[in-house]
Amino acid sequence: MREDPRVSLRTMLNQISFARGAPSLDIIAVDDLKSAAQRAFENDPAGTFSYGTSTGYPPLREWIAARHDLPPGQVIVTNGSMQADAFLFELLVDEGDVVVVEAPTYDRTLLSLKKRGAKILAVPLQKDGIDVTALEAALQAGARPKLAHIIPTFQNPAGCTLSLNKRRRLMQLAEQYDFMIFEDDPYIELRFQGDRLPTMLSLDHGDRVVYASSFSKTVCPGVRVGYLAGPEAVVSAAAQIATETYISPSMVTESIVNEFCRTGAIDRSIETVTAALRDRLGTLVAALGRELPHARFTPPDGGYFLWIDLPENVDVDALFTAAQDRGVVFVKGTDFLLDGGRNSLRLAYSGVSPDEINEGVTRLATAYRVTVTSSLV
Repeated sequence: MREDPRVSLRTMLNQISFARGAPSLDIIAVDDLKSAAQRAFENDPAGTFSYGTSTGYPPLREWIAARHDLPPGQVIVTNGSMQADAFLFELLVDEGDVVVVEAPTYDRTLLSLKKRGAKILAVPLQKDGIDVTALEAALQAGARPKLAHIIPTFQNPAGCTLSLNKRRRLMQLAEQYDFMIFEDDPYIELRFQGDRLPTMLSLDHGDRVVYASSFSKTVCPGVRVGYLAGPEAVVSAAAQIATETYISPSMVTESIVNEFCRTGAIDRSIETVTAALRDRLGTLVAALGRELPHARFTPPDGGYFLWIDLPENVDVDALFTAAQDRGVVFVKGTDFLLDGGRNSLRLAYSGVSPDEINEGVTRLATAYRVTVTSSLV
């Protein structure tokens, strides 16, 4: 039966995106942000409206340092966490250096490392994080990484969390085989259930861990404020790169974030965002169980993302096109892997309402059935 083209047009005009990991506008603390901006402009106009230092707005730097029980000299505030990533890769990764990544991992990380000419050692993920046994075997076989990039909490794209035992073992391997750990942790505050785990940075006594996080997930994406924390020598070197790159990050946005944090608005925002994400994940899991019973997945304990494996005979490239024709977009699993992922996809539930989730999964299921039927013809 041929679809009515008018129906396809209507769905395209009402596109539902599971692609972008960002909170929807309805769960952003707009009024608290307005108040924070007003206070920032009134309380510290000189610091807010002027060029600052390359290490960021000093009061916010101090607030972040205190949260990590570090001196301010071990923190640099950046224009988003991807800027922090870029500084660290420029500092530590040269062409030909081996860098460990999780498989799958964040697509922008793979892109960045490829551009730097790194040799990427992709280690599979398990339900409790990177397979440290496989990593140890690679190290014993002669691999000598310069850096290991790890997303420990509600990993993007897989949603898994690195267990405490694996955190400790990974740090032991870093010490034994002389590599740094880049703990990339923007989703840590967005936990729905279970106990919060200590960061590897907080467990580090050998200057092996550099930590990054972001306020994009807890305040709003548009602030573009992130940071690096770790050994003072690394932070100082990153600050020098920052000086040569942009003199200073945005003092206006960092001053607003500082006020947002110091008045407790960030805690209220985290509570609001987390409650909404928990509800949306529940809706997504129920919809998938109802509409796509062949999908295999493990619901995360927090964060933005759900990783889905479909039967091996399903071509996600074809599914992507069929879904897009019906007004639904997602990210293909192949984007997050050097090899494989052809029957996998990532769904971000952070930016869609429960009603949109139900409708989006219904459309995705229709696209799935069309894709499977076409493959049999």
